[in-house]
Amino acid sequence: MDIRALAPEDLVAAYDLRIRAFGPVDQAQWLRQFRPAVRRGQVLGIYDGDRLVGSGRYHRFEQWWHGRPVPMGGVASVYVAPEERGRGIGRRFARGLLDFMDGLPLTALYPATAPVYRSAGYEHAGAQHFVTVPAEALRTLATGPVKVRRAGRDDVPEIVGVLRRLHAEARDNGPIDRGEDWFLDLLDGDDVFAYLAEDGFLAYGWSADGRDLIVHRCVAGSPETARALWALVGSGSSVARSVHACVAPDDPLFWLLRDRSHEEIKRVSWMLRVLDAPAAVAARGFPDGLSAEIPLAVTDEQRPGNAGAWRLTVGGGHGALTRAEAEPGAVHLSARGLAALYAGVPMIRLRRSGLAEGDASTDALLDAAFGGTPYMLDYF
Repeated sequence: MDIRALAPEDLVAAYDLRIRAFGPVDQAQWLRQFRPAVRRGQVLGIYDGDRLVGSGRYHRFEQWWHGRPVPMGGVASVYVAPEERGRGIGRRFARGLLDFMDGLPLTALYPATAPVYRSAGYEHAGAQHFVTVPAEALRTLATGPVKVRRAGRDDVPEIVGVLRRLHAEARDNGPIDRGEDWFLDLLDGDDVFAYLAEDGFLAYGWSADGRDLIVHRCVAGSPETARALWALVGSGSSVARSVHACVAPDDPLFWLLRDRSHEEIKRVSWMLRVLDAPAAVAARGFPDGLSAEIPLAVTDEQRPGNAGAWRLTVGGGHGALTRAEAEPGAVHLSARGLAALYAGVPMIRLRRSGLAEGDASTDALLDAAFGGTPYMLDYF
């Protein structure tokens, strides 16, 4: 088996794998989406000789961690031919893919099967949180004197700028920055209604059956703007029964609603992997008031550059991971444990799940440094 960049002439074969693995999809649209990624070398093929038996791709995103954007490779569209399943191809591909993302500090994905990706050092980190609320519950939110205007493709640079500012101010963990092209595609039609405020953005539309409303994005930097945007969605309550939205797990919406007895919440988990530990630590944000030096020992068979003894230094909102001599008081982490710690999983949970060992005296400092509840607002 050989893993290499997908050859352009194998795109049709990759499409065949896609429909065999996940069902029919419009071929022309699929090819339009994948051709640019093939040209950038971001679509990989698994070859048995000259025969394509699997493929996958990765996106180049930035992901917010404590209010700072960190480059991240988002793995998606992994297909294995049905007749080749059960031969370990998925595990081999998951491990081989790491080398193709060399130079990126992090990688994340939504797993079809977690054991395959755990074998490559990924671990559960966060989730998408989908909430369903009665439309009527939003209509009654008081709007106040907030200026909200319609937004279109010409407003995309401002939209992206507002969202970046809001994620930074909130010191968010997990949301991805897809740049301007994604919003240009989102607003390239008459079925998505977008609104922009000085400190907020809303994009929503009707469900396929016309009975419910789907919120694609609603982010606000003040209670007044949050009320105005959500009330705008709720203005459709004379027709819509429910509103479905992907939100942060602690979105202000949950505190604005008068009654939460009828809400429904669904989680879709995603996994994280640290590709370059020093770069990942240097790029993310840390709490401003925290100062600490903590010895770590990392085991990582797939990424030897992450393995060994380290000293984590945190101060002034920044962090650094530098090589050090092995210390008896170090916290020992596997690759999966390092990913989970980076994502804010408390040390006591890592120890009780076998992802961390060693001296526990610095656990509170590690929790303070990395603590948070990661989430995403996008599926990829």
